[in-house]
Amino acid sequence: MPEREPLAPAVAATRLAVRRALAPYAGGAVVAGVSGGADSLALAAALAFEAPALGIAAVSVTVDHGLQAGSDAAARDAAEACRAMGLEARIARVEVAGPGGPEAAARRARLDALRAAAAQVGARAVLLAHTLDDQAETVLLGLARGSGATSLAGMSPARRDPDGLTWLRPLLGLRRGDTVAACAAQHLAPWQDPHNADEAFARVRVRRSVLPLLEAELGPGVAEALARTADQLREDDEAFRDMIDETIEDIVEHAEAGIAVSVAALAANPAALRHRVIRHVVASEFGVSLTRTQTLEVGRLVTDWAGQGPIDLPGCRATRSGGMVVFAARA
Repeated sequence: MPEREPLAPAVAATRLAVRRALAPYAGGAVVAGVSGGADSLALAAALAFEAPALGIAAVSVTVDHGLQAGSDAAARDAAEACRAMGLEARIARVEVAGPGGPEAAARRARLDALRAAAAQVGARAVLLAHTLDDQAETVLLGLARGSGATSLAGMSPARRDPDGLTWLRPLLGLRRGDTVAACAAQHLAPWQDPHNADEAFARVRVRRSVLPLLEAELGPGVAEALARTADQLREDDEAFRDMIDETIEDIVEHAEAGIAVSVAALAANPAALRHRVIRHVVASEFGVSLTRTQTLEVGRLVTDWAGQGPIDLPGCRATRSGGMVVFAARA
């Protein structure tokens, strides 16, 4: 009897990560986003191996954004690779449009397509192939934007939407080199997305220049350190969100064309919580995000008010009225 070829460490690591993520969904259905790149092919291969043992119906979805020549052929190749592994494979062709530039619009279209596919097959979870390297890049980009702890917290390994759909990132603890090695060990040929080499995109510059420079100048382990930072900040962010949820109903009330927040309650809280409440109220009521400068200006209506007038914000206006800060829609 011939000896079995030993399992490559990278293949074992991807399978273990996917097995742990899938455990709560035994007997159900899941969807995986598969672009055809090394990360998503390694995810698909691990999913194809682990899902049958858990009685899970696994479906791969390749989203064709139509943003470059040959994208339809690349989508077909990715779907065929998934079918060869034993997965049910689908292709979703989407239109990329809307605010925020092509990257943001493509991301929205991709997530919408994955959500629609999950609804069609009755899946409670969608698997995404982000790795530790993606997490480190996200933290660095958030740091450069000065976006605060929420952005620096990066991507969550599991995020549950209000409708119950959960977005899973089982490979978030693995390096990109692990997924490349897993593909090589399983004789999978990843698609090389030209966008991943286009330095017009900030993320590509971080990937190809900034992170390697940091590793060269500061020593190895920078990506892992950034990922650990994201984990710690995510814990802090979740704690703040819980505190806001517990207190928000007691300090806000409806106002004409908007919402009002108690000055006394805001002033009684530390600045970190006070500013988060302000951002949360504006985001929830008007669907916009405040910058740090805008948040601080609103905060001055609480802590440093000397009769100053209304503050114009995106989509609304903040005004001090007696013991309340009133956020009202702008005409």
